[in-house]
Amino acid sequence: MAHEDTEVEFEPSVEVAGEQDLAGDAAVAEEMSHEPSAEATPPDVMPSAELRAVVEALIFASPEPITPKTLYKLLATESKDDVSAAVNELRQEYLNRPGLQMVEVAGGYQITTRPELHEWVRRLFHERSTQKLSVAALESLAVISYKQPVTALEVTEIRGVNTSGVLSTLLERNLIKIVGRKNVVGRPFMYGTTKEFLIRFGLKDLGDLPRIEDMADALGFDPPAGLIEQTPREEMLPLEETEEIANRES
Repeated sequence: MAHEDTEVEFEPSVEVAGEQDLAGDAAVAEEMSHEPSAEATPPDVMPSAELRAVVEALIFASPEPITPKTLYKLLATESKDDVSAAVNELRQEYLNRPGLQMVEVAGGYQITTRPELHEWVRRLFHERSTQKLSVAALESLAVISYKQPVTALEVTEIRGVNTSGVLSTLLERNLIKIVGRKNVVGRPFMYGTTKEFLIRFGLKDLGDLPRIEDMADALGFDPPAGLIEQTPREEMLPLEETEEIANRES
C-alpha cells in the first residue's frame, strides 16, 4: 500500500516567542534610557538674569537691610562672586529708577523711596506723624551720635537741660543703647547709637554722619554749642566687664 505524504504544520515554540518579547522589551528600555527625564534635576547654577531677580526680591522683601552674608547663605548654591556681581548690577540699574533707589545701609542693602519724594510718601503714612521725635530728643540724639560713648550727665551738660526723660524715649525707640560704663567714680552708664539709628537715618556706618551743622539744618533744630567742639572719646569699661566687677564687689 502506498503511503500518502502528509504535510505537517509546526507552530512556533512558545519559548522562542518569549525570547523575542524579552529582546523587544530590552530595546525599548534602552531607547527610553536615552530620553530626557520629565523630572530632571534643575541646574545648580541659575542664569545671571534669574539670579539678579532673586537677589532683588530678597532685598525688597527683607524688613531690614539684608547683609551680603545673609545673601550668600540664602543662595548657597551660587558662588559668592556671582551673588556679588548680581548685587552690583542691581545697584547700577537702580541709579536710573525715578522713584526707588538701592542703598547700602547699616552693613546691608535696602530698596527705598528716593529722598526727594519723601513728602509724597509721608502723605501715605500721615498717621505716623505722632511718632516724630521732639526737638529735645533730636538734640540729645545728635549729641550721642557725635560724642558717643557719652553719659547722661555729659548730654545734659552739652544741652544745658535735664535729659533723663528724653534718653528713656530714645531707648524705647531703639535709637540708642547702653554700651558700657565710664571708668570714673560711680561708673555711670555710657550711651551709643544702634543699628536702628543707622537704618532710620540711611547711614552705612557712623563714618557717614554728615557735619553736625548739616544734620541740624536738615532735622530743623539748632545744634548745642558744646556739640560743635569735638572731644576725644572717654575711656570706657565694657558693659559685661563692669557687671562682673559689680557682682564681685557686692
